[in-house]
Amino acid sequence: MTIHLPTLSDSAVPLVAPVTVVDERGREKEIFIPGERPLTVYVDKQELVTLMTLGGAPEALVLGYLKNQRFVQALDEVVSIQVDWEVSAASVVTRNGIKALKERQEKRTVTTGCGQGTIFGDILTDLESIALNPGARLDQPTLVAVVDRVRQHHSVYKQAGSVHGCALFRGAEMLMFIEDVGRHNAVDAIAGRMWLEGLLGDDLIFYTTGRLTSEMVIKGAQMGIPFLLSRSGVTQMGLDMARRVNLSLFGRCSGEHFLIYSGIDRFIPSEQQAV
Repeated sequence: MTIHLPTLSDSAVPLVAPVTVVDERGREKEIFIPGERPLTVYVDKQELVTLMTLGGAPEALVLGYLKNQRFVQALDEVVSIQVDWEVSAASVVTRNGIKALKERQEKRTVTTGCGQGTIFGDILTDLESIALNPGARLDQPTLVAVVDRVRQHHSVYKQAGSVHGCALFRGAEMLMFIEDVGRHNAVDAIAGRMWLEGLLGDDLIFYTTGRLTSEMVIKGAQMGIPFLLSRSGVTQMGLDMARRVNLSLFGRCSGEHFLIYSGIDRFIPSEQQAV
């Protein structure tokens, strides 16, 4: 079956900007800070939400946002996404409109996402129907290699700080890496790119520098990814959500250290740890 991909603008903007600061000794120096821009999303000319973003992958961000919020179910429902930074807007045209858009907007949950993430509708809708790959396995050397690969990756964070990064892996191979002012934006942008590239999450690993909250776990599960890794920790509701869908959560991942919060049955320890 032929899938009609949406028409997308190509409106990525510079992720950092130079600024002159004064240090504790009164010395001027030039450093870089992350960009931050509002992007108001309009769906069929109706305002939906304003996202604060770096602007590195705005079209993928909007597409992933619509997918993860369950506003659209199939890629060919979206005709086009056009981003115009002169008016800080993204115009989305759908094929048949979004059913009950206004009603869903009225029921929203403001999450713990940086910059205040939002989940529309019932936070638990369709969660029970998600079935992650029961045969997926993650061994300890691969987990350590993933963490090390992210550590070595050139990033906005190393240059300017103040952002979150998310990465998608197949084994130890990094498939994509996206940074944004909030981790929820970065995961949405990755979801959008996965959709455009036809990537299924069955055997993939997702890494984030931010904490694994309920929002992050729900999005990871909706993307079909069985393994979520975090440099930070896990919230109680995030853990509860992960256990409901048997998603494997790994927190405090740094160097060779990590904590397994759920889904240990998918993990294969190294031989010295298994003894």
